[in-house]
Amino acid sequence: MKVSKLAASLIGSEIIKIGNEVNDLKAKGAEIANLTIGDLNSDIYPIPSKLKEEIQEAYKDNLTNYPPANGLLSLRKSVSEDLKNRWNLDYSPNDILVAGGSRPLIYATFKTIVDEGDKVVYPVPSWNNNHYAYLTSANKIEVETSKSNNYLPTAEDLKPHLDGAVLLALCSPLNPTGTVFTKEQLSEICKLVLDENSKRGEDEKPLYLMYDQIYAMLTFGEEHYNPVSLFPEMKKYTIFIDGTSKCFAATGVRVGWSFGPAEIIDKMKALLTHVGAWAPKPEQEAVGVFMQNADEVNEFVDDFKGKIAESLQTLHEGIQNMKTKGFSVESIKPMGALYLTIELDYIGKTKPDGSQVVDSTDLVFYLIKEAGVALVPFSAFGNSRNMPWFRASVGGLSIQEVRDLFPRLEAALNKLK
Repeated sequence: MKVSKLAASLIGSEIIKIGNEVNDLKAKGAEIANLTIGDLNSDIYPIPSKLKEEIQEAYKDNLTNYPPANGLLSLRKSVSEDLKNRWNLDYSPNDILVAGGSRPLIYATFKTIVDEGDKVVYPVPSWNNNHYAYLTSANKIEVETSKSNNYLPTAEDLKPHLDGAVLLALCSPLNPTGTVFTKEQLSEICKLVLDENSKRGEDEKPLYLMYDQIYAMLTFGEEHYNPVSLFPEMKKYTIFIDGTSKCFAATGVRVGWSFGPAEIIDKMKALLTHVGAWAPKPEQEAVGVFMQNADEVNEFVDDFKGKIAESLQTLHEGIQNMKTKGFSVESIKPMGALYLTIELDYIGKTKPDGSQVVDSTDLVFYLIKEAGVALVPFSAFGNSRNMPWFRASVGGLSIQEVRDLFPRLEAALNKLK
């Protein structure tokens, strides 16, 4: 059967492929510590009780028809107020666009800015930028990052690639690493963006910065910085991606928002009217009400991120303990989000059946079957399959399940020669 060229070459999510393998094995009774999907076990991490009550109340009130194309005004007002109080960002409700989570907003940002062949710059590893670049027929420039900078891009890394680019895609805390930009790192990058735009004429497309801060509230002993607070003149070039899914443990509630220059947000809104990627009206209403009580929001977030931080620290300490035992492993200390960055330097080793661990994906499936531990290789985020680094997401496990995975992981790695 013939399909479009885009569909014929479209690559599905490697993360979902690994997740499906895990689910199939669990359905057969296997015990697996699933560290793959950036999701949360809602029995361990339920959404705020007040938010749940407000969602139920909104359904009782029959708020089940279409929401406005840019989102309920009550929600956009709550978001606007929260941005001002939390980050000192001044965006009116009309500068805010609500959608069904952050994915439609990221897609709309790409489609609004990027023409076929336009240069788009992003670091690797990073989540899904490679796929959005493909969907917009962009000329993608993938900038390799290094452990020495916690797998975050530096101004020095990016500078050679920004000439003529129309979009720079950044995320902090970063998915997949959970690492966080310092003030100095982000400031130097903003200066590059401003300098590049100062060279462009009125008839040229600017260099825009898409800044994904969906994990901004989930930082552990680190301060979150954003481009516009550092440099107010960045406001006309920065499109923010944000929402409820991570900070409120509300991945399935599907309420995200973007904010930025009015001319970009208005075009994104027009695009999404044809996609229909609206957040459900009851959930919008509920989030708007919940966010009006800053003390309740902060109390929930502080408790939630404390639990996530404890699980990540437990995982980090376990990897470091393995390192002291002589295992070829490493991890970067938890800084934010749901993720720990782990190195398992076992590519090229021989399995018990005599076959070789060919690449990082091969190691992932070996560990699923032999250790009951599922990770995501950095190859899912744009890096080479020969790179022995992995993302571990703790949102789906209890802290005891995190502790229990280490004996199985050690035994499986000991079998590799």
